[in-house]
Amino acid sequence: MAENVQHAIPDKKEEPEAANEWEPKVIGFLCNWCSYAGADLCGVSRYQYPTNIRSVRVMCSTRISPHIVLDLFEAGADGILIGGCHLNDCHYITGNFHTEKRVRLMKKLLEDAGIDPKRLRLEWVSASEGEKFSKVVTEFTEQVKNLGPSQVKKDAILRARASAADGASETFRLKALVGKEFGLEKNGNVYGQKLEQTELEKLIDLATKDEFERSLILELSKEKPRSVKELGKIMDVPTDRVLRHIVVLRQKNMIAMEHPEGFTPTYKAIEIGGEQ
Repeated sequence: MAENVQHAIPDKKEEPEAANEWEPKVIGFLCNWCSYAGADLCGVSRYQYPTNIRSVRVMCSTRISPHIVLDLFEAGADGILIGGCHLNDCHYITGNFHTEKRVRLMKKLLEDAGIDPKRLRLEWVSASEGEKFSKVVTEFTEQVKNLGPSQVKKDAILRARASAADGASETFRLKALVGKEFGLEKNGNVYGQKLEQTELEKLIDLATKDEFERSLILELSKEKPRSVKELGKIMDVPTDRVLRHIVVLRQKNMIAMEHPEGFTPTYKAIEIGGEQ
């Protein structure tokens, strides 16, 4: 799906616009049954809203994976709006509950990457709330304008961090945790044990940071081998934690030690099939 919506972000090659001419590029993913219908009602009712948003209709808000959102931010989107049915009113019963969990993960990864989480917004808009849709889009567009243009394409380190966040979202560990989070809260584990929401969120946050940092190590060591000290300095992470991540990555055969220069070993990501 990510490839199908990439065209929503124009690939302009001309000179950068002046600050007063800049307009944010906002992508809107709207569920077919509620938010998209609300957008239709908004138009029919002649409610006004900014034209910055490029809407993509999906059958359910839960169809929008973290990978799709983070891939678009990596491509240069200034803001992304996800619209769905109100909780307990989803046409697919629990779809929007899973969306809520996923958006929380997306915001955490954006924060770790150095991208303001306010660039991502989740809203519940029903088919009868055309006026609300107008207000949400207007408010969000203004919020993104105040944040300014995305700097992902202009800053190599920020671009690497955005790519790392995208890579982390695709790891089996985070997919499994977030995919099961709602069920664990509602029904508990196979032994009937339930974790408090705050406790479960804390565990997921710790796993998210681990996966992001490992993904960033791989991203930074793609082009050239780097030492633990160098990685720690770029990532602003203690070297003992970097080393711990490298041990895990070596066990997974994702990174290899290069011939050390002097007494300092360096590490380079192992490319599989021509890609990381």
